[in-house]
Amino acid sequence: MQLEPLHADFGARVTDFDISQPLDAERRAALMAAIDRYSFLCFPDQAPGDDRQLAFTREIGEPEPNHLPKGEENRIDYFGTIGNVQEDGTALGNDHRKTIFLTGNNMWHTDASFKPVPALVSITSAYEVPSEGGETQFISARAAHARLSEEQKSTVDPLIVIHDYVYSRSKIAPDAVSPELARSLPPVRQRLVRTNPGTGQKNLFMGSHAKTIEGWNDTESRDLIEGLITEATAPEHVHTHRWQTGDVVIWDNRCLLHRGLGYDADKHRRLMRQTRVRGAGPTLEE
Repeated sequence: MQLEPLHADFGARVTDFDISQPLDAERRAALMAAIDRYSFLCFPDQAPGDDRQLAFTREIGEPEPNHLPKGEENRIDYFGTIGNVQEDGTALGNDHRKTIFLTGNNMWHTDASFKPVPALVSITSAYEVPSEGGETQFISARAAHARLSEEQKSTVDPLIVIHDYVYSRSKIAPDAVSPELARSLPPVRQRLVRTNPGTGQKNLFMGSHAKTIEGWNDTESRDLIEGLITEATAPEHVHTHRWQTGDVVIWDNRCLLHRGLGYDADKHRRLMRQTRVRGAGPTLEE
């Protein structure tokens, strides 16, 4: 595995590592160590197809079911489609409800923080990408925590935050979440500061799903959460990933925030397939 750093805080471009080949114990250990160290790994020219991607996901850990089909249809599907290209090959435009719903991903967030056991990593393969727009931006919430003063750390380290999927998606539209989906995803309690068990490094755990701080009023909660996100996502801390066809990107949801940038769905096609690995357990038990 050859690793080329991408940003001062995090990230690496990976070569000499073939995702199409099954992971043995040695290669898996090297991959997990790279995830712990770099948080974001880009493997160019590798998109392996759904069957191999799911097998690769299982080799890392337990696949996490997509919350949409599970909540709305009681159906298990380990894949999420990012973009406007549908199974039949047609592409949805800007005004379609599904396209509008996906704009919720344009807010800074960490995947599945609204679940009792949030995701460990996301694995995304790019098959069709816009020639303009559609990038994804990332920041290290580990570096963001390290930049806090000791006084700020003493304030935030013990806090518990309520993460709520309905709250975040209501920013798109009041009826963005179906009643069935809302019932399947009640608000959950998460630590505001998590610790990587492999390295001992601390990081902030926040984003668009973070609604309020337990024991604080709403105004104080929003001031702190939004202030932390604003400081963490200052331009100099951001890595913008410009997707290329064939990219496979793995990112650590424990310690990265990300957001999508818009693209014109009336003009461009976008198709990416994502799986996630379930975390080790509730953050309150870390």
